[in-house]
Amino acid sequence: MDDKASVGKISVSSDSVSTLNSEDFVLVSRLGDETPSTNNGSDDEKTGLKIVGNGSEQQLQQELEDVLMDPSVTELVGGPDHLGGAKHGYPTTSLLPSLLLDEPSDLSPGTPVPDEDSVVFSKLTYLGCASVNAPRSEVEALRMVSILRSQCQMPLDVTLSVPGVSEGTVRLLDPQTSTEIANYPIYKILFCVRGHDGTPESDCFAFTESHYNTEIFRIHVFRCEIQEAVSRILYSFATAFRRSANKAPLAAKAPPLTPDSDVFTFTVSLEIKEDDGKGTFSAVSKDKDRQSFKLRPGMVKKIVIYVQQTSNKELAIERCFGLLLSPGKNVKNSDMHLLDLESMGKSSDGKSYIITGSWNPNTPQFQAVNEETPKDKFMYMTTAVDLVITEVEEPVRFLLETRVRVCSPNERLFWPFSKRSYTEIFYLKLRPMENTERKSNSDTLYEVVSLESETERERRKTTASPGILSCGSHGSMVPSPPEDDEEEDNDEPLLSGSGDVSKECGEKILETWGDLLSKWHLNLAVRPKQLPALVRNGVPEALRGEVWQLLAGCHNNDHLVEEYRTLITKESPQDSAITRDINRTFPAHDYFKDTGGDGQDSLYKICKAYSVYDEEIGYCQGQSFLAAVLLLHMPEEQAFSVLVKIMFEYGLRELFKQNFEDLHCKFFQLERLMQECIPDLYTHFLNLSLEAHMYASQWFLTLFTAKFPLYMVFHIIDLLLCEGISVIFNVALALLKTSKDDLLQTDFEGALKFFRVPVPKRYRSEENAKKLMELACSMKISQKKLKKYEKEYHTIREQQEQQEAPIERYERENRRLQDANMRLEQENDDLAHELVSSKIALRKDLDNAEEKSDALNKELLITKQKLVESEDEKRRLEEESAQLKEMCRRELDKSESEIRKNGSIIGEYKQICSQLSERLEKQQTANRGELEKIRMKVEGCEKCSILFSKEGRLKVISTRKEGSEEDTDEEKEALKNQLREMELELAQTKLQLVEAECKIQDLEHHLGLALNEVQAAKKTWFNRTLSSIKTVTGAQGKESV
Repeated sequence: MDDKASVGKISVSSDSVSTLNSEDFVLVSRLGDETPSTNNGSDDEKTGLKIVGNGSEQQLQQELEDVLMDPSVTELVGGPDHLGGAKHGYPTTSLLPSLLLDEPSDLSPGTPVPDEDSVVFSKLTYLGCASVNAPRSEVEALRMVSILRSQCQMPLDVTLSVPGVSEGTVRLLDPQTSTEIANYPIYKILFCVRGHDGTPESDCFAFTESHYNTEIFRIHVFRCEIQEAVSRILYSFATAFRRSANKAPLAAKAPPLTPDSDVFTFTVSLEIKEDDGKGTFSAVSKDKDRQSFKLRPGMVKKIVIYVQQTSNKELAIERCFGLLLSPGKNVKNSDMHLLDLESMGKSSDGKSYIITGSWNPNTPQFQAVNEETPKDKFMYMTTAVDLVITEVEEPVRFLLETRVRVCSPNERLFWPFSKRSYTEIFYLKLRPMENTERKSNSDTLYEVVSLESETERERRKTTASPGILSCGSHGSMVPSPPEDDEEEDNDEPLLSGSGDVSKECGEKILETWGDLLSKWHLNLAVRPKQLPALVRNGVPEALRGEVWQLLAGCHNNDHLVEEYRTLITKESPQDSAITRDINRTFPAHDYFKDTGGDGQDSLYKICKAYSVYDEEIGYCQGQSFLAAVLLLHMPEEQAFSVLVKIMFEYGLRELFKQNFEDLHCKFFQLERLMQECIPDLYTHFLNLSLEAHMYASQWFLTLFTAKFPLYMVFHIIDLLLCEGISVIFNVALALLKTSKDDLLQTDFEGALKFFRVPVPKRYRSEENAKKLMELACSMKISQKKLKKYEKEYHTIREQQEQQEAPIERYERENRRLQDANMRLEQENDDLAHELVSSKIALRKDLDNAEEKSDALNKELLITKQKLVESEDEKRRLEEESAQLKEMCRRELDKSESEIRKNGSIIGEYKQICSQLSERLEKQQTANRGELEKIRMKVEGCEKCSILFSKEGRLKVISTRKEGSEEDTDEEKEALKNQLREMELELAQTKLQLVEAECKIQDLEHHLGLALNEVQAAKKTWFNRTLSSIKTVTGAQGKESV
């Protein structure tokens, strides 16, 4: 194989190599070659794909044979001639003078040591060195390469010797004399990088090293005349970074095998990293209680697998050709999904082999592990890694089943000192192959006999004693409540809540039940004797609600009803889990299928109320199915009461306590009953390693309500409430007996599928369900026998703990203590964080309280000042009010006195007016009488009659006598004088009247002034007083007018 072909192939691989603490060396692909490999390192890898530095150089050459047929490479090499090589298989002289792979002939101090298994490269130019701050930064390294290449004034021609082992030293030699110029031990070299294609630095490479064990880091830059040689040099550095030990001579004989030399122990660790949003990936933490990985939805992740051999002769891991992942546990091979490999290779200390793969959880196949998980729940995830081991004929698959929980994006996931990896121990048992099957006499090839994990070994030890289940601290051994999102095949499982239950019943049966209930109501404390026989035939659907409440003892449950109404108003810490399960409960039933409907609303209230009522257990997945069954027969208050009775008095809640310890005991009892009643099926399950918890968890935890038709479910609840939880064993054995023939024909996966799909569908027929329940009722399982099995279970557990090998016991105890320590550390961290947060919150609240106190004190001072001012103002106003009242009283008295005075004046005026009127009338009467007398006299006088008419008017007489005229004038003058006197008296009377009116107006003016003063004081009582005074005064004034 021409070395130039290798050079041509490697040139399309990596750009940099780095040694990282406890990490794999990194091969950074070129900017234009970022497409991930799809065949994951398989042998048919095409030219141009990324090559990771693993495997031997011979395998690399085999994988790159097609490169020789590339015309450009053939042209460059100069033909297919192979150059003779020394012990490395590389030529001592080359058609390409720039790449010499020599082995020196002498051992002068300046030459490489042959034991170092080094590769020598000539025709290189040393451009110089410089100090760097970030020795593993590719960006800074490339920047220094560019600077030194452009500014180098005196380049130095050198020969570079790169060792093939980690103990070796990189040496710079003089190309003329082969004397050593400088040397750099491999353990001091931190990073190697080459220039990018298409740039002036594409023919350069560099490495960084720690200078004299100080914090000073230097970068050394080289230039190669032929660009393809750079990749080969970088590959040699990658080989040295693998830190693989020197191989023993092939002719050396293998040490004799000890009794345990065919078992090889591997420790496999899983670490999950997430994109932290800063361009890097950080390892996710694990839940402190359930030891499950805490993931965030929608985040790109990386899966990192660490494989370390811990015992026996070291086996060489060539490569990983597959990293697979799948949600769930006990998954089939066809359900595993291949991840894109990013890198593989040995760690910096050479003890572990590290595989890194990229995982995008947003794809549909990983939807189950990309949705938020309720806080009190978890799910399983299975990871598999397929490794090619040089000495083993077939690939080896390590399978890891871990718990994961998808948290809210806002939840705090990363916390210092929390455990971030999951570790499992595997025991690989190998057997040497016959000589006829070996590739050569010197090779020792093995074939795989068995591969078993520590968990499987512990479980096998316990199942060796019939059916006992290990309850160790390991996560995979603890049965979890049944998940609805288990793996599915093409056959759809039966939806929960399927099946119609008729309420029709025979008249005689109803009469019998009616008589029984009538007698029962007379004495509810004692069950009728004929009740068990009737219940075994099934309670009539129309009577189930009443009968179930009486069987559960809920006839006097007023306190639970009242408590329920209080509980539904409280907040539940498991609200999200309840809400998620409600939508998956009885989707086939009309009452519960509508989101937000009455059925789901009542079911949510019951589950929420119970989670608050039972704080120790809370809400457990599967409770919603039992609550739904009860809710179909009674109001939600009564359904809650019956649920409480079943959980507490029938012992269902005990199954969820103490790490499912009582549930393990139930599984053991079931397997012992199988061993006694169905021994052939028990043996078949034992051969398949099919344990009871793999198929019977839902039976016990949900009382068969989750998957079976409603007719069968209701009948089981009838028996449960009448005879107790031991009825589950009767129904389970009846199911196993009726399905025995089918189960004996299945393998492990087929049996699990049979329990999941065909078994529930078989009893959709009411007739089949009746036969099954008749068979279950006919089985006699005494409580004494169950007590015996329970005692046997605890005895075996105690013996197992006592007889366990000290080392294994100590290891298990050590693991338990480590887990407890990590859990306590996590709790301590959480408590410390909570304490700090509380202190900060308290300090903040105290500051706020002090600020508020200061503000209140200021406000109080202002209020006090305002109060003093208000009191002064009040006193002033009271004084003014008193003065005003006194003034008003004085004015009122004055006004009253003036009113009385005016009243007397008006009375006098009226009296005078009336007297004057009387006098005037009398005078007028007297005047009329006198005028009448005078007229009579004038008429009687002949002389006067001539002068006056009958009306008393003076007649005109042309001849007058002077004597008569004088008499007439005297009389007229007397009359006129009398008339003037009367007019004068009348004028005087009117004058007195006008003076009285003026005095009245003056009084009204004073009254108006007083009214204005009262209005200015704005005193309501005074307004009313003055208004009344004004009214009275006005009325009197009108009367006077």
